[in-house]
Amino acid sequence: MNMPTLTKFFLGRQPILNPNQEIVGYELLFRSTEKNYSEYESQDQASMSVIASALSNFGLNNVLGDKDGFINVTRDVLFSDMVEVLPPRQTILELLESVELTDVVKARCIELKAKNYRLALDDHIYSPEHHDLYRFVDIVKIDLLETDPAVLPEAVAALRQFPVTLLAERIETQEQFQDCLELGFELFQGYFFARPAVLKRKGLEPSRLAMLRLLGYLQTETDFGKIEEIFRDHPELSYNMLKLVNSVHMGLREKIKSLRHAIMLLGLDKLRHWVQLAIFASADSRGINNPLLEMAAVRGRMMEYLVMEHYHLPRGCERVESAFMLGILSLVDVLFETSVEGVVRELRLNDEIAAALLNREGKLGALLALAETLEQTNFGEVQHLTETCDIPIATLLTAQMDAFNWRVSISEND
Repeated sequence: MNMPTLTKFFLGRQPILNPNQEIVGYELLFRSTEKNYSEYESQDQASMSVIASALSNFGLNNVLGDKDGFINVTRDVLFSDMVEVLPPRQTILELLESVELTDVVKARCIELKAKNYRLALDDHIYSPEHHDLYRFVDIVKIDLLETDPAVLPEAVAALRQFPVTLLAERIETQEQFQDCLELGFELFQGYFFARPAVLKRKGLEPSRLAMLRLLGYLQTETDFGKIEEIFRDHPELSYNMLKLVNSVHMGLREKIKSLRHAIMLLGLDKLRHWVQLAIFASADSRGINNPLLEMAAVRGRMMEYLVMEHYHLPRGCERVESAFMLGILSLVDVLFETSVEGVVRELRLNDEIAAALLNREGKLGALLALAETLEQTNFGEVQHLTETCDIPIATLLTAQMDAFNWRVSISEND
């Protein structure tokens, strides 16, 4: 747990998706935890801080894994030597809309392109005067909420004449995603993937690789702790296993408290049989790049860490395990396109977890709200919730880094 912490800035990580809704990158967003910085000063300081801290404190790989990182840069940061410390292979320098695209700025961009950096224009509005820039910039981001829908097709058509990748940001619905896909956008940003258009029940099929790994453990392993680790690493397996427990134990009076509790209730023999059958089912094609599974896994790990730190509890105890399970279950309604009430009823969750999941009630519910708010980069509300939960900001940021690092290590092992 003794890992370096980014102590001055909140970190937000917003997924960038391809047309298959797979994660291909993240925009990293930072804001000072101090309330007395002006917005402009905070942007400069945050950009400088992330470049220094990403390499020296927690490592860019711990936050991004093998994905691309979109890092906001102001004019001053663009011209600083520090920006060139970032690894070109993984870095996309995103020029904020406040950067005036002068000839001097364009010359600096050409210089960075020669060093293999990729460039993105943030919240950009198409203009013929920037045609020379469009010939070498890599990505143009268009904010849907700030763009008149009537002029969007014309702007997209004009930009598609150039060798740029178009990214639609702040997509809020699946319908908007489909419209942008048809227009020719290739990258997408926004939490549309967490808002299903139609409410219906469907199953989320676990990956074959994870199932084979689990089956291998089950053939030789009787240690519940080691078996539990497989489920912890793969939230999609946990969802399906919890459903299995409740279908096998229809008259179950005891409510599920943790993943280990569910495994013990089910028993190893039934678990082995289920895995053998499930291996033949088709896998979710996105696998670890499913943004919903990514969010659920990070939530679970971060909540687990915060409970351990706040209550001075060891990993593996019931309260810590409850926090982890709550985190990974918090998106199950979206994954299965069903109601939260249905999930609580179907999985027979205990009262504390049910109250937290349904209404964000209790101490676990407050921690879940904190995790969700941090994801949404609502940093002002995050600061308020840390006070409500009595969680020091330094502890929150360390928990977040721990969760990112853990999820990256899981992805690398798949």
